[in-house]
Amino acid sequence: MTIELYNDGKHLCLMFNDLGKGVSDAAIQANQFLIVSDGVGALIDPSGNITYNSLVLEMQKYLPRKQLKYLFASHQDPDIIGALDKWLFSTGCQLYVSALWSRFVPHFCNLDRSDGRITSIPDTGMAIAMGATTVHAVPAHFLHAEGNFQFYDSRSKILFSGDMGASLVDAHDVGTPISTAEQFHAQLHTMRGFHRRYMVSSKVCRYWVHMVRQMDVQMLVPQHGCYMTDAAIPAFLDWIDNLQCGIDLFTQDNYQFPAMEN
Repeated sequence: MTIELYNDGKHLCLMFNDLGKGVSDAAIQANQFLIVSDGVGALIDPSGNITYNSLVLEMQKYLPRKQLKYLFASHQDPDIIGALDKWLFSTGCQLYVSALWSRFVPHFCNLDRSDGRITSIPDTGMAIAMGATTVHAVPAHFLHAEGNFQFYDSRSKILFSGDMGASLVDAHDVGTPISTAEQFHAQLHTMRGFHRRYMVSSKVCRYWVHMVRQMDVQMLVPQHGCYMTDAAIPAFLDWIDNLQCGIDLFTQDNYQFPAMEN
């Protein structure tokens, strides 16, 4: 399914939520995002080989492949950028990824295909001019990767939030946004376990919440599961602001040498 998140006639933001459906039931559901602004295209977290062929076909309904100029990767995981070699081979795009991962992601590529094609994002983030908008790489370190960025489109006011806000649901449940506090709390059972394990600590969650509260975010769109609008966004921020997670929950019991089973 292709979900139109924003369209003002000159600037378009799309979400693809089920391109991997039927290819591998074992793989986690993942969303891919296309921004087209004044004829310039960017893919955010375009995923791996499972979705590559389907994503190319869907993207070309809205943007010729030669007009894809940017790949924005929140971090280095294979569900984020596993098909990098194919994108660099088939387009002239430039990958933007954390400086921490810019020397690791070439391992997804053959030979020297990534040479000169990767822009390192510094820890402080950066602003990238793109068509009729500016895309901001927003620091989200340790949420969950050590070097992690989210991408904020200043025209649509969408925060593409990576793993933050993710819900573990089937693709057919993703099409309708979560827009009220009541809907958010009803969805928590699909989010709680993921955030408790994948977000590193309550400390960095609080830092992130403080930053986002100062931004004009009209839509919060994660890489997995449903997206949030309206009253659901402050409800999510209130919840994650107080969540114990990651190393907060670990003790010596989690670090025991495993005994051989009888």
